Amino acid sequence: MDAFEAILTRRSTRKYKDTDVERKYIEKVLEAGRFAPSGSNSQTTHFIVFTNKKLLLKLAGLVRDEFAKMEIKPDTYISLKNSINASKKGDYIFYYGAPVLIVTANKKGYGNAIADSACALENMMIAANALNLGSCWINQLHWLDENEAVRSFMYSKGLNEDETITGGLILGYPYTDSPNRTMLERKGNPVTWVE
Repeated sequence: MDAFEAILTRRSTRKYKDTDVERKYIEKVLEAGRFAPSGSNSQTTHFIVFTNKKLLLKLAGLVRDEFAKMEIKPDTYISLKNSINASKKGDYIFYYGAPVLIVTANKKGYGNAIADSACALENMMIAANALNLGSCWINQLHWLDENEAVRSFMYSKGLNEDETITGGLILGYPYTDSPNRTMLERKGNPVTWVE
């Protein structure tokens, strides 16, 4: 699969087999993320990799409990609203049961923290597609970045106090044996030519 095909056919996967991903594939995906562009080549994106199922379930319970405490306001972003509502029902697993969660973090106060991490996450999703793995961008830990309980847990797993959680990626073998690669029609993302 060439790079252009890997980009155009990348889709989010939200249902995974209960199969571990070989470390060599996780490392390839991480390498793609580590080679993403960064502002002034700062290379400050920190990757925290979870592959332990018990730890993932513990984190999922923590995220569910912390979201369940939140109130929905009129301006609450729709995806965050969905996470809060699902958490209040008690059956919410934010990482969709994937065997791998890669959390990205970057320096607090660094103006390109989100942009650098977004480039890394996109590179990793494209690499996962090329490796016949499913992936999906995960925002829940970013939304809970200032939550004391979540930060405490993440500190114990390698997050530094001078870092902000910028995003996450789940990774695994799709339940359907291969990623959905049906290209979606583009109805948005307008282009304006200035010639």
